[in-house]
Amino acid sequence: MEALSERLQTPISTAELERRWAAVRAAMEREKVDVLLMQNNNDHMGGYVKYFTDLPATNGYPLTVVFPRDDLMTLVSQGPFGGANTPTANGDGTARGVKQWLTTPSFASCNYTAGYDPELAATALAPYAGGTIGLVGTYQMSFALVDHLQKGRFSNSRFVDASDLVDRIKVIKSAEERELIRRTAAMQDGAMRAAFDAVEPGLRDRDIAAIAQCYSQRNGSENGIYLCASMPPDRPAQFSQRHFQNRVIQKGDVIALLVEDSGPGGMYTELGRTCVVGKASAELKDEFAFALLARKFNLGLLQPGAPCKEIFAAYNDFMRKNGRPEEKRLHCHGQGYDLVERPLIRSDEPMTIAEDMNIVVHPTYIRGRVMSWVCDNYLIEARGPGERLHSFPEEITELG
Repeated sequence: MEALSERLQTPISTAELERRWAAVRAAMEREKVDVLLMQNNNDHMGGYVKYFTDLPATNGYPLTVVFPRDDLMTLVSQGPFGGANTPTANGDGTARGVKQWLTTPSFASCNYTAGYDPELAATALAPYAGGTIGLVGTYQMSFALVDHLQKGRFSNSRFVDASDLVDRIKVIKSAEERELIRRTAAMQDGAMRAAFDAVEPGLRDRDIAAIAQCYSQRNGSENGIYLCASMPPDRPAQFSQRHFQNRVIQKGDVIALLVEDSGPGGMYTELGRTCVVGKASAELKDEFAFALLARKFNLGLLQPGAPCKEIFAAYNDFMRKNGRPEEKRLHCHGQGYDLVERPLIRSDEPMTIAEDMNIVVHPTYIRGRVMSWVCDNYLIEARGPGERLHSFPEEITELG
């Protein structure tokens, strides 16, 4: 296989890609699936195509992957009409395990182009007409893609949801993946320090988020989110996206910042902390201390083999008994090539905890006059969570 392009940012090793392909193909063999079909259009929660190709889907442009059990992959992406490259014969050091790369200038905002990508995918799927086609990440695939195939030349094929087949492999991190996860956490420590060092009255929330983003991108990040909210010390608010980051920071404000971005290699972790432009109130300190206690309780439950729904029930019971709000959304979950990856620590998750998962824990709640939280990642080891991956201090930062 040819040398990788110097343009690639922290590519995964070819040996790691081959490990993934072999594991998935073995599962396809067991479950009698002939070919997998997946499509993502962003690299926030579009990690399937990245997992198979080491190429991210970005900016709303669909990247479609056809992954046969017995042949190399086909990619379909944005590009000129009739574009057809054969990376194995005419490569540029970016596509590995790919037989053909087909392109078309389709746009999700122009409905009449909806059939362009599906028709190219159909050419790659043609040898498997009448067989079993596994759909991976159906929540992320366009209706146009699946509808076109099922109503067209593949009406006699068997379509199955193969997301779980891939998820069971994808959530267990290899040694190479675990090292990239550690690098992401270290990068986020630096981003949080840079952002908090810059805080001063007169800046807007978006300025602080932008500093974290700049630091991360200069240190290998490709994408992610930077949620930030300043608030008066007695008026708690939830941190949010850039559209809601126009508030001007005032003296005495409390500022919550979440850095949830990919690091070198595209793996996600997330770091969340609070700083104060002045001194933190006793109430804020007390609730932060409880957030640490809630996290410690939750970590004690993350044992290999533990059902996620039972962990969630025990956590909410702990919160109720201590007079804090129950979790109604998501306080603990997996991460990898996705901001949010399985397993979810929630009542609707059928998975159990397993060794070598990357799990983030972020108890978050509003009580009284403060918003309290803490957010860090852990790798699951044989006896439960290992050491905290982030090194940023577990404290509220007080700015003079």
